[in-house]
This record gives sequence, structure tokens and C-alpha cells, in this order.
Amino acid sequence: MKKGIGLLMGLITAVSLAGCASTAAESTTAAQIETTKAAEETTAAKAAPGGGNLVIYSPNSEGLMNATIPLFEEKYGVNVEVIQAGTGELVKRIQSEMNDPYADVLFGGSWSLAYDNKSLWEPYVSANNDNVIDAYKNTCGFIAGNVLDGSVLIVNTDLIGDIEINGYKDLLNPELKGKIATADPANSSSAFAQLTNMLLAMGGYEDAAAWKYVEDLFTNVDGKICESSSAVYKGVADGEYVVGLSYEDPCAQLVRDGAPVKIVYPKEGTVYLPASATIIKGAKNMDNAKLFIDFILSDEVQNIWGSTLTNRPVIKDAKTSDFMKPISDIKVIEEDIPYVSENKQKIVDRYTEIFTDLQSK
Repeated sequence: MKKGIGLLMGLITAVSLAGCASTAAESTTAAQIETTKAAEETTAAKAAPGGGNLVIYSPNSEGLMNATIPLFEEKYGVNVEVIQAGTGELVKRIQSEMNDPYADVLFGGSWSLAYDNKSLWEPYVSANNDNVIDAYKNTCGFIAGNVLDGSVLIVNTDLIGDIEINGYKDLLNPELKGKIATADPANSSSAFAQLTNMLLAMGGYEDAAAWKYVEDLFTNVDGKICESSSAVYKGVADGEYVVGLSYEDPCAQLVRDGAPVKIVYPKEGTVYLPASATIIKGAKNMDNAKLFIDFILSDEVQNIWGSTLTNRPVIKDAKTSDFMKPISDIKVIEEDIPYVSENKQKIVDRYTEIFTDLQSK
């Protein structure tokens, strides 16, 4: 009898212990689930980008800004303040605000100007830099080239007749004397880009034959220098000139809009220069500034720019509009940007000497 009671008590104890163990295990599992869930939520909160504010200084066109900023705000819930002005003016403002920066990003402007002011920028290389065309990758560590603009020739199709224009050499045709539109390389960034493009294409920045070409070309220009870069492509479209030394973006817009013009990419080679985007050193909204750099180098944004605007994307295999010639079909030559930046005044002075001498004859 006592043996039976002992067995029964042992069985009850075992069941009780098993129940306690099961309850403890369930409690532990539930606690683990809650802990894991909380950790995942914390990780997600840390990983989820966006929110807050971003201040952008930019010299970019309204078209480019309208295709970019609202999409960034919507995608990431960031409140963006944009202040637009010329690149030089904005750089001076950033210099004056170095101890207490107001803006977070300078979106736009020439690569060389950004490079010349490296002390103003926060080091950052986007993960999307791997998708950028090799020649325009962020190798300096602080400039994100994000859109390309090339030096081109713009030709009035109503006036050209049977004159062949396929490259720089063709501009020396005597029939074109006084009919070539160009701005002043000493005062216009696009005209200076054309000067360094033709020097590189015709032999090199210090090559005697290349500089002889510059002399021959400006002999044919015959002293007719346009007051601004816009006067060049407008002058060709309006029939004041047969051909102009210009840049791709506004010329592609004219083609798109049906103006009587065509774009010629010099057979000797076209230089494409990247527009820059930089994070301002000490930016108050640093995370959103980095997020914006990643955003403008994303496939999504680059394809929007390439397919809806006349700005050429900087990433590989990006979409482009039907009226934009594929970059794979253009002979592209690479500017030595650091050299040109360091020797700009020397190049300008040599051009000025040639032009002044021509005018005195």
C-alpha cells in the first residue's frame, strides 16, 4: 500500500515538474521573441533613412531640380530647403559660413571649382560610386560627379548648305570666316571648356600644333566674340551664325524643341566634364546629406534624368532620350582635370595673347 502511494506521489511530482519546465520554457521563448522583436525594430529604426531636414545650395537648372528634390522628399520624408545662386557666389557663402554651416550639400557646379576648394567638403564616397563610368568615379574622396556635359558644335541646318562639319578641323574652312559663334574663354566657363577640349583633341594642352590650331580657328572667328555662352547657341538657332562652339545640354534642348539645328560631336574627340555634388564640412544634417548623394547616383534618379531631361547621366548603361546620341557612339576623350585646374590662368593667358595679337593685325 505504502509502495503504491509512493509511486503515485512520484508520478504527481514528475507531472508537476514537467509542467513547471514547460511553463518556464514558454516564458523564456516568449521573452526571447519579445527581445528579438524589439531588437529588430531598433535595427530597422536605425537602418530606415530619411526624416528631418536638408539644406541644399545649388546653381542647377529648374528642370533638374524639379526632377530631383520633390522625389527625394517624397521617398525619404525629408524636408528640403533649396537656395539657388551661381556657383561662385555659393562657394563664397560656404567659405563665410565655415564655422557654422547653414547648408548641408552643394548640388551642382564644376568639378574643378569644387576640387580647388577641397577644405570646404566632408569626405564621402557613395556606395553607388561603383556604378559610375570609370572616368568619372569619385577618386578624390569628396566630389560626387553626378551628371555630364560635353563640348559640342551646334550647326544651323538651314544655313549649312553643302559645307561639311564633322569636327574641329572643318571649322578652318574659309567659307565659315566670320560665321562661327564662340564666347570668350577668358570669361566663359563653357568657352574655356571648348578651348581645353580642342587643345587636347588636337595634340595636347602644351602642344605647339594644338596652339597653332587655336590661332587658325580664331583667325576664322574673325573677332566676333559673343557676350555669353547662351548667345552662342541662340545665335546659331536664330540664324546669326552657321556654327557655334557650345555645350550639349542647351543644344539638345533646341533639338528636342524642333529648332533648325543639329549637334556635331567633334570626330577628334569630345570631353565630358562632370558636375559636382559635395557635402559641406560640418553639415548639421550629415546623414541626410550622405543619403542625398546616394540618391542622385541611384539607378532610379539617373534614368529619370537621362530619359526626361537633356542632362547626360553619369552611371553606366543609364537610359537616355531618343534625341540624345548614345555616349557609346561618341568618341570621348578624358580631360586631365587637376592639370587644367592648376594651369587655368596659364592657358587663359596664352589664348589672350593669341587673340590680342590677331586683333592688332
